[in-house]
Amino acid sequence: MSFQRSRSYPQFTEEHEALRRTVRHWAKTELHPNGEAWEQARLFPREIFKRAAELGLLGIRVPEAYGGLGLDWWYTVCYAEEMAHSGLAGLTMALLVQSDMATPVIAEIGDEYHKRNFLMPAVRGEAIAALGVTEPDAGSDVAGIRTVARRDGDDYVIDGAKTYITNGTRADFITLAVRTGGKGFGGISLILFPTDTKGFRVAKKLEKLGNHSSDTAELSFEGCRVPARNLLGEENMGFAYIMQNFQGERLIGALSCLAGAQRALDATLQYCTDRKAFGRSLTGFQTVRHELVQLEAELEAARQLTYRAVHLVIANDDMAIREITMSKLIAGELACKVADRCLQLHGGMGYMHEAEISRAWRDARLITIGGGTSEIMREILSKLAGF
Repeated sequence: MSFQRSRSYPQFTEEHEALRRTVRHWAKTELHPNGEAWEQARLFPREIFKRAAELGLLGIRVPEAYGGLGLDWWYTVCYAEEMAHSGLAGLTMALLVQSDMATPVIAEIGDEYHKRNFLMPAVRGEAIAALGVTEPDAGSDVAGIRTVARRDGDDYVIDGAKTYITNGTRADFITLAVRTGGKGFGGISLILFPTDTKGFRVAKKLEKLGNHSSDTAELSFEGCRVPARNLLGEENMGFAYIMQNFQGERLIGALSCLAGAQRALDATLQYCTDRKAFGRSLTGFQTVRHELVQLEAELEAARQLTYRAVHLVIANDDMAIREITMSKLIAGELACKVADRCLQLHGGMGYMHEAEISRAWRDARLITIGGGTSEIMREILSKLAGF
């Protein structure tokens, strides 16, 4: 038994589906079998970045001149959705940070030096990238960051700290948000920061509730001197760049978590079909099958909302901010709901560490926090509505 969902969405051509098949095969055959080992190790091999690059996944929308594929957002959708078959939300997040959070801003506003020395090595999987925004005292409140970059001749000297940084323990460079001006959003800039810079250190590798296969770190910057040419875009314009970059991050997060929730629901349907209680399968009980189809309907509705946001991004429509914010909010909350209800339907087995649904439950919890909390999404929508 399976849900009969349509894959004939009109936006996906045969070329899109070819990439989808490639990613699914890789996720199922090369990544998923190693899942538990990498979860236990709290890290996956660095070579996975190189393998992802060989498949073209680290530069899907990057122009061919800089090593990418130069394709459209629908290819990114296929990539994000099919990575769910790895069963490793942490690994998926680490790759998506590389391809869709830390590097798009370089492709968009970087100069030739930035693209040759940072973007291209990341697209080739030779350099690992991280996005450095969150600080101990500044999470969703980006305007409150305190890490300072002081201009000194041809350099910036950086002091401060970042926390909850994905890829942080082994990043080769960080797309780093720093304060170059006064208080508030008007004094923030973006700097490409090589992690071999003197004065930089990984202060702590953080232990998380879920997403165990990826590394997350607290970082320290003490008198770190980097060339002024590493400044991305204009000085003190970083807040605008970060807010724009957040749109892609939130959209990719919505796509990814919905795909993970769909995988969890599909597995639960199979479990409920096979599992017998009181002489019949669990799907023989009306309350069970009604819950399953209700979750399927809600996932399809959320998927359509998210696809609408992708359409608007491709059309360069200003409404995309509203649709992306809605997608992040709805997808995040729904992913948590689906994981929780699927675990419940697994009964005692769902509570066991060995059950993949328990991993899905742990991993799903992040999406309502990372990239802007659900509360922040509601506040953004309130302001867009004129409240």
